[in-house]
Amino acid sequence: MQKINWKSGMQTLGNRIQKKSPEILTGIGIAGMITTVFLAVKATPKAMRLIAENSGVSNLGIAYAPGKRETVKLCWKMYIPAAVTGTVSIACLIFASSANGRRNAALAVAYELSETAFKEYRDKVVETVGEKKEQAVQDAVAKEQMRKNPVENREIILTNNGDTLCLDMLSGRYFKSSVDKLKRAETELNRQMNSETYVSLNDFYYLIGLPSLQLIGDKLGWNGNKGHMSLRFSAQLTEDETPCLVMGYWAEPYYKYAD
Repeated sequence: MQKINWKSGMQTLGNRIQKKSPEILTGIGIAGMITTVFLAVKATPKAMRLIAENSGVSNLGIAYAPGKRETVKLCWKMYIPAAVTGTVSIACLIFASSANGRRNAALAVAYELSETAFKEYRDKVVETVGEKKEQAVQDAVAKEQMRKNPVENREIILTNNGDTLCLDMLSGRYFKSSVDKLKRAETELNRQMNSETYVSLNDFYYLIGLPSLQLIGDKLGWNGNKGHMSLRFSAQLTEDETPCLVMGYWAEPYYKYAD
């Protein structure tokens, strides 16, 4: 019989719990808040009966009822379970938020390191093989992108900015535009960057008539302190020999919170 390694199993379980701790704490916090409301609602009728028992009419015919301070003294014990559950729930949500903040900070640092390493690698490639050969590599990458993402299987977005078929390598979307429109959008974006420092990827997509990216479009962008945004192009042909302008970026957009 195979011996069970309980120590290793518990360690693995602990690592998984730690990894999912923000989600677990958030779930506990939400469930706790629901329970808090339930306990408070459940305690209210008992509190109302107790208040009624201590209310009435005096011998002089004057109605009386407990004041605010007396009401608290009469009923506070009934709300202890709700108060405890609510406090624990709030603590869980706070800890979940804190854990998510630490996780995002770590991801931002990792992204910054990988971005710096990639830029140094790309610059060294250009320095070693020359700009023409580096462009040939870029053309090969663009061609492979089109092969994996054929236009025949995709919607072509009409932007009313030109009739040239284009492919955005970052989002994988095909659209119709023109080199002039794209370069003017690049110029406008860099002009905005001079006054606002940071511009998002969605800002650029807005200028060229593409729909925004809901999840990452505002979190990715360019910072003027790190250099301006610069487009790069690769001329390719689709399967049916239609010219296609593949659009990339000399400086890829970076994660907004990595600075």
